[in-house]
Amino acid sequence: MATVRWNIDTAHSNVEFVARHLVVTKVRGHFAKWTGHIDIDHDDVTKSSASATIEVASIDTREAQRDGHLKSPDFLDAEKFPQITFASTKVEKDGSDLKVTGDLTIHGVTKSVTLEVENHGTNKDPWGNTRALFAGKTHINRKDFGLGWNQVLETGGVLVSEKIEIEIEIQAVKAA
Repeated sequence: MATVRWNIDTAHSNVEFVARHLVVTKVRGHFAKWTGHIDIDHDDVTKSSASATIEVASIDTREAQRDGHLKSPDFLDAEKFPQITFASTKVEKDGSDLKVTGDLTIHGVTKSVTLEVENHGTNKDPWGNTRALFAGKTHINRKDFGLGWNQVLETGGVLVSEKIEIEIEIQAVKAA
């Protein structure tokens, strides 16, 4: 079987992140606008690939003032760096799950990251489309991507954690 293209259904998928605020509270956010696809080699999954492009200006943490700050030059600088991209470079089997390594570009800086991906198989939707289902997670140090803004707290610690957790939930539709 040849490699099959699966288009990510962004209406039923999520790209989310979690950062600590004031040392203890987790602040969650997501990106509302993004696209991507997965090319799956069903004979040898290690020959598969994935890519995605995220619109930085679509960041949403449910707090407009914080979103504005995250889009500013202090953080993601959405005007100068309007997109975050991911392109896989290696796929490895991990039991029934996968490790997907790729180049993540944020703020003009590209670093290799590995997503731990749960493969939830395929399913038919009520309209006859075949869907592939995946969930993945990784974490990055935002300073590695040039996102260094912070404030030291009077009681110790910093306002925003350096570690950012990334979580994805994917429904991909088999291309016609």
